[in-house]
Amino acid sequence: MKTDYSKLERAFNPRCVVVVGDKAESGYMWLHGQSDFKGKLYSVQVDPKEIEGIRALGVENYTSLLDVPEQVDLAIVAVPRAVAPRILEDCIGKDVAAAHFFTSGFAETDTEEGINLQRILTERASQADFHFIGPNCMGIYSPAMGIRQTMMQRTGFTGTVGFISQSGTHAIAFSEEAYQQGLDINKSVSFGNGIVLDSTDYLEYFGRDDGIKAVGMYLEGVRDGRRFLDVLKKVASRKPVIIWKGGRTEEGGRAIASHTGSLSVPMAVWDAAIKQCGAVGVMGLQELVDALKAIQYMSPVYGNRVGITGGSGGQSVAIADVFAEAGLRVPTLTQESYDELDTFFSLIGGGYRNPIDTGNVNRREMKRIMEILERDENIDNLVLLTSVNPRMVGQIDQLIAMLTETRVRTPKPMAVIFAAFGAENAEMAREVAQKLRDGGIPTFPSLERGARAMKNALDYHFLQRNNGS
Repeated sequence: MKTDYSKLERAFNPRCVVVVGDKAESGYMWLHGQSDFKGKLYSVQVDPKEIEGIRALGVENYTSLLDVPEQVDLAIVAVPRAVAPRILEDCIGKDVAAAHFFTSGFAETDTEEGINLQRILTERASQADFHFIGPNCMGIYSPAMGIRQTMMQRTGFTGTVGFISQSGTHAIAFSEEAYQQGLDINKSVSFGNGIVLDSTDYLEYFGRDDGIKAVGMYLEGVRDGRRFLDVLKKVASRKPVIIWKGGRTEEGGRAIASHTGSLSVPMAVWDAAIKQCGAVGVMGLQELVDALKAIQYMSPVYGNRVGITGGSGGQSVAIADVFAEAGLRVPTLTQESYDELDTFFSLIGGGYRNPIDTGNVNRREMKRIMEILERDENIDNLVLLTSVNPRMVGQIDQLIAMLTETRVRTPKPMAVIFAAFGAENAEMAREVAQKLRDGGIPTFPSLERGARAMKNALDYHFLQRNNGS
């Protein structure tokens, strides 16, 4: 099947959406999930007992998709698997741009009925060049359009990140983690079994989308390895692509087969292949979010030497260990830097070898300390440790201004690591993260995450240089 990207554009930016088969038993999860959608929302349901509840939601219901009085851009299908082929026929007959089949119970069950039904759907959709998303997936999340995979996802904004996931759970978790960390999604898709449209199709589509500046992926397997790598190389030459591969172990490979029916790939082969294409591999959800932040918002990371300040007490040993274990260096400073620090730095409760432990007394000199690190010839990257809580509002604003000024002045990449004490400070932490992000300074919630993100950014820029991008 030849992918029509204009149809995918309609599906991700729809004007008319139809939910097929939603039920009270599920809390009308798909109709509620699209409650922020600004276009036309319709329902298709034949059960009279369900129709009354749908109408109570203020949604117009039809007993056939063919009766919907408008051109349909996206159908969300949540019917029993035996009914799925009939709904597919209606989608084809209605000339729906694309349909997301939440329905599961196909080849991933390893049953004869499930395998046969999946084959029927695959053959018919391919024959009709129909853009089939799924089955066994959570479909599209387009926050600017109000299209959601779950009613808990936030809408009313747009960002720079595209996310492609075989897992619906990971797609939803990514959207929440990204939001909390000040990383905004442009478009996201969970594609499940991927029987017609596979990860490669979405990657190529996101690669063409100028609003998407970086792509994250969670993959369990790919259907056409050669095509995937060809597309990956093209997209990764234009924008960062970060991939979290599931099934890295024998046990994980077995779990993949029962999740989406994909075949696992030996990790050594996979890692070598994506590196040759210029993509970066990560080991988990948080590392994926952090790598996307670091690569998008930091200045290009070309060196591994890090100057760190802002900690206190016994943190210095732990800080040095964490960055070294991530594959970075925390070197001594030049003698010129030590001579300048010696003119004002109080050693009571602090120390300034690197990391520079400020203690409480030296925090008032943070601007001067950052300037020294900025000038130091032994340092390639700058990291500041701080914290976020309501008592620090004035200090935080001053800190943001100082860091933003430093970022404008220096080509050295900068990152901030801070703790937001308590869940009640999460929104404040996000606001601070956004302000710093907009100034070209990503933030990370722990030493480990910050160190790993900086190393992934270093790896990315190394690959881009070696691949001639």
